[in-house]
Amino acid sequence: MGGRWTVTLILAVQAICAVFFVSDILMTVIGVRTHPIAWQTRELLELGAAIGLILGVVLGAVALARTRRLHARAEARLQAASSAFMDLLDQRFADWGLTPAESDVALFAIKGLSTAEIAALRATSEGTVKAQTNAIYRKAGVSGRPQLLSLFLDDLIELRPAAPQQGNG
Repeated sequence: MGGRWTVTLILAVQAICAVFFVSDILMTVIGVRTHPIAWQTRELLELGAAIGLILGVVLGAVALARTRRLHARAEARLQAASSAFMDLLDQRFADWGLTPAESDVALFAIKGLSTAEIAALRATSEGTVKAQTNAIYRKAGVSGRPQLLSLFLDDLIELRPAAPQQGNG
């Protein structure tokens, strides 16, 4: 929560600094006369505004670096989960004794492709795909695609690490 307030404060300072510079330029261009202030005061105002803008740039760079780190970490976790899921699929397919063709069909079925789509991808007939899916269901001990998918979902839920327990102070 504190980080949000810091970001909000820095953005507010940056906006005020930008308004200061832009209004100063616009008033000069359109010839609006203002009461003169001491040059030292004006220099301090400009210096403060410039520091505010620089602070905004630094904050933007820090936020961008943090976002990139978080993105890389999320990508690594996604890759690890994908790899673990593929390992799980391979293990289950091996346990069931699926042929390479049946493994391909099972993978496509789990991905949600229709029988016609699987047949087109494998350059075979829909009848062959239906026979292979029936063999897969029999070997896996399920009656259809939803149950086949639920086997893997159950495995993934079991593999999921437990949420960290939060203490009461």
